[in-house]
Amino acid sequence: MTDKKVRVRFAPSPTGGLHLGGVRTVLFNYLFAKKHNGDFILRIEDTDQTRYVAGAEEYILDCLKWCGLHPDESPVAGGLYAPYRQSERKAAYREYAERLVMQGHAYYAFDTAEELDKNRKESPNFQYGQVYRQSLRNSIALPQHEVDALLDAGTPHVIRIKMPADETISFNDMIRGYVSFETNQVDDKVLLKADGMPTYHLAVVVDDYLMKISHAFRGEEWLPSAPVHLLLWEYLGWKAEMPQWAHLPLILKPDGHGKLSKRDGARLGFPVYAMTWFDAKTDETTPGFRELGFLPEAFLNLLATLGWNDGTDQEIFTLDELIEKFSIDRVSKAGAKFDFEKAKWFNAEWIKRSTVGSLLPAVSSILADKGIVITDDAKLETVINLIKDRCVLLPDFYQQAGYFFEQPKEYDLNAVKPKWTDAKTDFFNALTNLLNENTGIGAHDLETKFKALAEEKALKVGDVMLPFRIMLVGGKFGPHVFDIAALLGTDETVSRIAKALGAFAA
Repeated sequence: MTDKKVRVRFAPSPTGGLHLGGVRTVLFNYLFAKKHNGDFILRIEDTDQTRYVAGAEEYILDCLKWCGLHPDESPVAGGLYAPYRQSERKAAYREYAERLVMQGHAYYAFDTAEELDKNRKESPNFQYGQVYRQSLRNSIALPQHEVDALLDAGTPHVIRIKMPADETISFNDMIRGYVSFETNQVDDKVLLKADGMPTYHLAVVVDDYLMKISHAFRGEEWLPSAPVHLLLWEYLGWKAEMPQWAHLPLILKPDGHGKLSKRDGARLGFPVYAMTWFDAKTDETTPGFRELGFLPEAFLNLLATLGWNDGTDQEIFTLDELIEKFSIDRVSKAGAKFDFEKAKWFNAEWIKRSTVGSLLPAVSSILADKGIVITDDAKLETVINLIKDRCVLLPDFYQQAGYFFEQPKEYDLNAVKPKWTDAKTDFFNALTNLLNENTGIGAHDLETKFKALAEEKALKVGDVMLPFRIMLVGGKFGPHVFDIAALLGTDETVSRIAKALGAFAA
């Protein structure tokens, strides 16, 4: 750490859904900033207008809001270094690109897309760099008067960095340690496109400098771009202001072979996006963790443990605990395998730990979607308290709570009919009489009388307990059956027994 104020940023492109790896990058940035009393900035990198998707920026903002990771500065919140959309900063980038050309660190390239395609076909190992640049249409290979004529004529061109030959470029990564690159292995990346928009390489350096970013955390897939960025910081005279870098490990497929992708999620039956994303261009909907029934606390908790641990056996962390305990030193270099069963375990644990009041709005909405309108919040709160330990995902509350508000539509008849007897019919008729004589009976007293009645009828308690449960809820699930009956009330319990007897004895 330095005495420099900590300022970190997340800089997504508005091109589609937000992958869980992207949210983890946000989380690690956020935790680091808050731990060090710093600022977390959201910057939208929308320079590639061909890939821009309407609604994607709003989607990103909604994802961060759902997660509770609120930027200190953003296109919406504003800030001292606005604007926070790169498309609105377009004019500034050309100045720096032209400065690099004047210094001899970059050059104009007039090659058309067709010409470059031809070169790639003719030379399988073609890359625009020191080996081939002298034979291409650029301001290094062409005479100055021809370059001037092309520029005066407004000929479309890009500006490319001129990678030096035979140099080793190194930096200290906060996760990976000392990392080195040979410049001969890196091509001359485009810095400014023909439409005047910067590429990521130029924009990220210029914006990080102008926004005084102190630490840059990004995925390891950006590691090959590091030598270009290091040189830009040096060539623009800002090397002393360069942020400290950390390249985060990949989130891997469950088998550990390769980066987890949207296709993997579709193939294996789990989401990889934070929230459901609809792409109007492809008419494709990709499911999200929120809509599947994950709590944001659980989602963040599971992401935090993908590639990081605090050195203890603790697994459940609140956001405040993560801020307190987070250290970039504890982030692993190795990729982290995604385990959906473990992800669901986190969610079940967070549902258990959640207050009834915090769950009430979501459960009410889930029931309403199934046609159950709640008019008694107090009853629903009691129900939630009874069943929340049995729920893994939020939609599970319908199966576990719905029968408290509507009678079962069907019964697990296979569990009762093969062993149904007249003696059991007699038992439940007697239980109905007992209930009618003891209106408002509590769970404990009902259990006592139920067991005594079974003994009186020479039946095993277990032989009538399961049918009683199925009469009330429709299947072999739910909390203690006498708690269910007590909460339903005498009249409703009697009604359900009568209805089920008709089905069981038929």
